[in-house]
Amino acid sequence: MKENKFEDIYDVVKLIPKGKVSSYGAIAEYLGSKGGARLVGWAMNALHHRKDVPAHRVVNRKGVLTGKNAFETPSTMQQLLEKEGLTIKEDQIQDFEAHYWEPVKELL
Repeated sequence: MKENKFEDIYDVVKLIPKGKVSSYGAIAEYLGSKGGARLVGWAMNALHHRKDVPAHRVVNRKGVLTGKNAFETPSTMQQLLEKEGLTIKEDQIQDFEAHYWEPVKELL
């Protein structure tokens, strides 16, 4: 793992395909930090609008857009996901399982 754990997290987030989402916990588990979901959340919040990391593709384990307030507007995260073909109702991804990308299964 790199010295800067946030960059390790960003490297994984960059691998999430368009139209898919992952969770804070799944990313932490892949990086060997099971229970480190909060650190992933801090990393997403620290992006400050970096365009090279698709932070909108990281949601909570139930498919809820818990990070939406870290974007330019509270609706930006939903709009970005909808552009990728996902349906969101009341801040939750519909048919979540069909869009879920689990790094431990996809990258190992």
